Amino acid sequence: MEKRKDNSLKGIPESKGSFRAKGLKIAVVVSDFNEYLTRGLLLGAVDTLLRHGARKPDIKVFHVPGAFEIPLAAKRLVQKKRWDAVITLAVVIRGETKHFDQVVRESARSLRELSDRSEIPVILGIISAHTVAQAVERVGVKHMNKGREWAMAAIEMANLMRDRSLKKK
Repeated sequence: MEKRKDNSLKGIPESKGSFRAKGLKIAVVVSDFNEYLTRGLLLGAVDTLLRHGARKPDIKVFHVPGAFEIPLAAKRLVQKKRWDAVITLAVVIRGETKHFDQVVRESARSLRELSDRSEIPVILGIISAHTVAQAVERVGVKHMNKGREWAMAAIEMANLMRDRSLKKK
């Protein structure tokens, strides 16, 4: 079967960030709570950044006690205006109380607002899982590693933010 050519975007300029990390300065804020899981996310994210051209001196990892503490550390980082992107990494597993919902909701809200206000990409890398098995699957012990995906998102967004048509005048 012949593939149809889609001309609906013909003549419309498009912009997309590249996946080249060379020259980007990336901060990673990682939760030490559930460290046996967040370590895998961190390793996946850093490996991806390096494979896409980032240099080790341009990556810095900041450890915080838990997911709820991530927004404050990320806020300090974006205030410095030194970083092209901030990746956040945490794993929150549902317990028997509403604490799970509060931590996930408030952390995500704070990070979104921080990214909006700072205009620096702050990547929401918080796994919210109902079970340890779900979390392990997303950390990539066998296949998928969300840390890698979030590093790719950081690279792409950092490059997109450098696009002249998105710059403030």
